[in-house]
Amino acid sequence: MSAFSRFTPLANALPSTVPFVGPEAIERQRGFQVKARIGANENGFGPAPSVLAAMRVQAGEIWKYNDPENYELREALANHLGVGIDSIAIGGGIDELLGQIVRLVIEPGAPVVTSLGGYPTFNFHVAGFGGRLVTVPYASDREDLDGLLAAVKRENAPLVYFANPDNPMGSWWDADSVVAFARALPETTLLILDEAYSETGPAGSLPPISALIDLPNVVRTRTFSKAYGLAGARVGYVISTSGTARAFDKIRNHFGMNRLATIAALAALKDQAYLAEVVASIHDARDRIAAIATANNLVPLASATNFVAIDAGRDGTYARAIVDGLMQHGVFIRMPGVAPLNRCIRVSVGPEADMALLEEALPQVLKTLG
Repeated sequence: MSAFSRFTPLANALPSTVPFVGPEAIERQRGFQVKARIGANENGFGPAPSVLAAMRVQAGEIWKYNDPENYELREALANHLGVGIDSIAIGGGIDELLGQIVRLVIEPGAPVVTSLGGYPTFNFHVAGFGGRLVTVPYASDREDLDGLLAAVKRENAPLVYFANPDNPMGSWWDADSVVAFARALPETTLLILDEAYSETGPAGSLPPISALIDLPNVVRTRTFSKAYGLAGARVGYVISTSGTARAFDKIRNHFGMNRLATIAALAALKDQAYLAEVVASIHDARDRIAAIATANNLVPLASATNFVAIDAGRDGTYARAIVDGLMQHGVFIRMPGVAPLNRCIRVSVGPEADMALLEEALPQVLKTLG
């Protein structure tokens, strides 16, 4: 079927694709039912009961637009983090914010530095705005800070992306190293410090807010999708200097936030006791995944996230066969898309029923593969 004839040259050159194939699409395409949804880095433990109660109470107000200034949520986050309200910008998950950042900074052809095998949605946005990706391979299964810095300086790049803790490997850098990297960057390079997994990392992996809040060329992106269990609500936020954070007002969709999602985020932020319980459950589930991997002669990598990367010991073809084999048992997992990281499979945390299905299916799949 023909398409409209006057799309931009850039749009015409882009593939019609999305960065991730969801479990729903796999069910439609392959006819398998997902029984254990442990592949999308969601939090299968779900949000706090207090969050669900707040959403039910406010459901009748959904006829109203959300406050276009997102004032209440910005204020709550500012108080929680100890920054001024103007240092916070709100968006529909980190993914939307990444697109806004690229739009703010990148012109067609401009170099953008990231890690080879890093978060694909960021690359998707860079391509969508005509940027030129400059990639740096991982070193010892974590992002290469020296390599990223060297690439920034070599390319005079206006934008660099670095996730800590990291997706897809679950690895991390200590806070001092992160701060040193940020402060070594040229003032003309904006750092996206993606901290989607900030709540699940070990002590000492997360720089204090005060360590970077004075740098206008650093934006820290965080989310309610992971530890808070609100991936479907799509609520993310940026922490930066007030001048940088307010730049988002120039381009964002001011009525883009979901009213009930905002209610959910406010309630989640208040219930820090539940957050502590869930983080403990995430740590326990990581240990369970590691034990299942070890029992099957696979090597779990240390993780600071809500998933565990597991070294399958061979190559991407073998890892893909494990992913496909588990899907035949209804167990949805993923794998990194770039060698040599794609020797691994990646399993998200989940409740006991999901872990039990993984424990039952994995040895059967491995036995079939030989």
